[in-house]
Amino acid sequence: MERTVLAAAVLLSACSSGVLEEPVHQMGELTTVGPLTYNVLETQWRAQLGDSIEAKIPENRFLLIRLSISNAGQQQVAVPLLTLEDEEGNSFMEVSDIEGLPNWLGLLRILEPAGMLEGVIVFDVPPSDYRLRVTDGGDLESERTALIEIPLTLAPPPPVETPAPGEQSF
Repeated sequence: MERTVLAAAVLLSACSSGVLEEPVHQMGELTTVGPLTYNVLETQWRAQLGDSIEAKIPENRFLLIRLSISNAGQQQVAVPLLTLEDEEGNSFMEVSDIEGLPNWLGLLRILEPAGMLEGVIVFDVPPSDYRLRVTDGGDLESERTALIEIPLTLAPPPPVETPAPGEQSF
């Protein structure tokens, strides 16, 4: 009996502190937050976007994250811009002024019930390990989030190929 009371007291004090551990998932794992399920498929670092004279140059490096997002809920969900967090707790917002990048998810992301999006989001950050903060798309007061590990991988970019019609490409 005493152990049960002690265990309940410990649980109550942990809950009342307001500190809840946020789930952390690995890249490639399905990460469900509310009605939304995220899957980070791959990452790529780039020194610029585009090859012409109008190429976009980053302040640091562009991190391209290819992911899928699906909605298992009964209502339409607006997926907001996502953020990256470094080990020091700094947050970085997605780059929002992208032009000409194939499969870029864009700024307006509305997911219908049973809908799915797949594409690329972009960050301008120094090369490092990060965590991608994903959200259920809810109100700020009731929003639920999770973190996905984005490890630093500096592989050479793949050769530029023109995708066949209907084929996905970064």
